[in-house]
Amino acid sequence: MEWHPSRRFITRIILRIMSTPNPSVNSSEHGLFTRLGASLSDWSERWFPDAFVFALLAAIIVFVAGLILGSTLQQLVTWFGTGFWSFVPFTMQMVVVVVSGYVVASSPPVYKLIVKLAGVPKTARGAVAYVAFISTFTSMISYGLSLIFAGFLAREIAQRMKVDYRAIGAAAYLGLGSIWALGLSSSAALMMASKGLIPAPVLKISGIIPLDATIYTWQSLLTAGILMLVSVLVAWLTVPMGDNVRTVQSFGLTFESMQAPLEKREKPGEWLEYFPPLTLVIALMGFGYLWTVISEKGWLQALDLPNYNLFFLMVGLVLHWRARSFTKAVSAAIPATAGIVIQFPFYAGIAAIIGGSPISKTLAELFVKVTTPDTYPILVSIYSAVLGLFAPSGGGKWILEAPYVLQAAIDQKVNLGWVVQIYNTAEALPNLVNPFWMLPLLGILKLKARDLVGFGLVQLFVHTPIVLFLMWLLARTFTFVPPVMPP
Repeated sequence: MEWHPSRRFITRIILRIMSTPNPSVNSSEHGLFTRLGASLSDWSERWFPDAFVFALLAAIIVFVAGLILGSTLQQLVTWFGTGFWSFVPFTMQMVVVVVSGYVVASSPPVYKLIVKLAGVPKTARGAVAYVAFISTFTSMISYGLSLIFAGFLAREIAQRMKVDYRAIGAAAYLGLGSIWALGLSSSAALMMASKGLIPAPVLKISGIIPLDATIYTWQSLLTAGILMLVSVLVAWLTVPMGDNVRTVQSFGLTFESMQAPLEKREKPGEWLEYFPPLTLVIALMGFGYLWTVISEKGWLQALDLPNYNLFFLMVGLVLHWRARSFTKAVSAAIPATAGIVIQFPFYAGIAAIIGGSPISKTLAELFVKVTTPDTYPILVSIYSAVLGLFAPSGGGKWILEAPYVLQAAIDQKVNLGWVVQIYNTAEALPNLVNPFWMLPLLGILKLKARDLVGFGLVQLFVHTPIVLFLMWLLARTFTFVPPVMPP
């Protein structure tokens, strides 16, 4: 009889934990948490399929569920086909979040700042905690910026001092695995504040939810602060020391200098690519537009997803100074967006089926039946975190969850703004062990997902009960506000 993967997985975990550490196992894996993390990393590396497979499976599951609940075959294929391209504007905005973050972080002025910051820490533990802080702090500005900025910083530090390269690499990922969705690049919050980006089925339920009801609430900021401190502390506690350190040199890695000057112009037709006024004029046009929007609406209301991305692109133009440097950075960032480009249309088709069929209503009724206003935050947190293992996209997954999660919240009289933040906080948890969003960082560090996931698993174990408690406790400080439909 063939040995089932799940049985093999369980056996390997038991053997790892119960047995004497194998000499081939790294020292950071000698504790219970880290040996468990190593086993999970090895298993996921071998058995965990690409995230795109889960998007395809989700489409099939939703399709079958629609049939079971009474929708016809023709209705389902029509909903899927007509909805498939409905999220193109939102997909493009998500691509630009990643690209603009890379463009800004890799620009010459910002990279000089990274080099200076790399000289601050003096000890290995201090260096890992320092990168963890930088990663989480910058993720509140932009998750794309956080991944690249912290990744370059970790790489620079690792080349200067004896520090475990896996631990500092995992620290660079903590922004995306803990609090990014509570910050300015929150996909769900920015979507719900932008009328043109909210899917029609969701808009009918919730209306527009402004940012001052989500990421700008004191409850959201308090949650971000607590989780930031927890992330830094756990990162500091889990740093391998002494002879057990795996340095960047032990991996045999070398890196090209990011401070190399731009290649010289070779052809007469390239002169505009090296002409700074060209980029500066365009940047001034972009900043001028943003100023008019802020003057009319105020900066809180002006910060929707399109304006947020426009600002970062204009900053990138200024920092790179020349069009050639800017386009080189964009080209380097594009591969990291492949998952977004190919998966979001499938999420759109799935969302159209959920919204058109009885699925949304059935799930909303189920949430109402199994929850009370007091237990709703905990159940939604657990549900969103578990689903995040299979659909690792804050914006794409929110499109799927929002119709029935928000409807259930209205039925239970739970504040809709805090529901968005419950989703944001819990959705980030599986990022700590899911390799989908690690890809840009892994490209910078030249590591594999298994090198980081063990440390992420320890963070996950610590973060989960804290997140559940905070979501439940802080929900009690809100009052229910009925949705206001836009004109």
